[in-house]
Amino acid sequence: MKIVISDYPDVLGRALEKEFAYLREGIPDAEIIVHPYVEPEAFYEVMQGAQGLLTAFIPLGKAALDRLPDLRAVSINATGYNFVDLAETQRRDIPVCAIGEYCTQEVADHTIALLLALDRNFKHYMADMDVHCRWQYYSAPPPMGLSGSTLGLFGFGKIGRAVAQRARSFGMAVLAVDPSANSADAASVGVRLTNMDTLLALSDVVSNHMNLTAENTGFFDYSRFGKMKKCPIFLNVARGGSVVEKDLVRALDEGLVRAAGLDVLEAEKPDLAHCALTGRENVILTPHAAFYSVQSMEALQRISCKNLTNCLTNRRGEAFRIVNSVK
Repeated sequence: MKIVISDYPDVLGRALEKEFAYLREGIPDAEIIVHPYVEPEAFYEVMQGAQGLLTAFIPLGKAALDRLPDLRAVSINATGYNFVDLAETQRRDIPVCAIGEYCTQEVADHTIALLLALDRNFKHYMADMDVHCRWQYYSAPPPMGLSGSTLGLFGFGKIGRAVAQRARSFGMAVLAVDPSANSADAASVGVRLTNMDTLLALSDVVSNHMNLTAENTGFFDYSRFGKMKKCPIFLNVARGGSVVEKDLVRALDEGLVRAAGLDVLEAEKPDLAHCALTGRENVILTPHAAFYSVQSMEALQRISCKNLTNCLTNRRGEAFRIVNSVK
């Protein structure tokens, strides 16, 4: 049985020994091919005869699936799967698996780390000392301070809840917008559910934790940044597609947003040499790294590989999470 591990070259730069071991544990005679994805045609060629695909970011729309006649299962080694045409894979009876839970604590920690670094002016002070050899606390504007401030969360799932619990320990009030959240459950951890306009008007920090859907693609645009009355710190550790990047740049330039901490950008492979968000003292970028830890990587590798081998050996019921409605 042929299995392909494919992603953009820098994603595949990490060690893959554990993937090989877990895949062969489930399918001992598996032929495993690693393919750095640069352009579609080479990918389609490698995928001929392949029944399984392990990936995080390869686009799998109808046109791509038409070129993969032997594909029987896809395992996403991530929580997001918005680049896969679920309706089309369902029609073809190709199970698509994702990882529902493996890095909640890491992403919540990363969110708070970005918030603290931005509020406490770390980037400014680092340049002061490393570049200017200056030792002056007052060279930066005074931090807002988290105690007594308000955090607004878009999305109150596992990660939003974990961020809220951390924020509450710093003395922050927490608001959230999530149509599927329960107000009594939110209140039990000190969070008040509200509407979008109220959250945007009252929050000193706005943090995005929404799954990317057709409805919230481009959600954070110039009009919504304009409704952020307190010129907040803006955080996005969810999906880059939720933010209109040029509008965020404009909001930063005009002071509608005080600072931004971003673990994701519109492009999964951004051209950083020409990115208007780099080189700014009030912007911290990290390379989609919020999930990253020893524990989370082990879980990601183990769960994604077992999902794939279970689906390829007629044990779909044992897969951790199938996100399309296959038989």
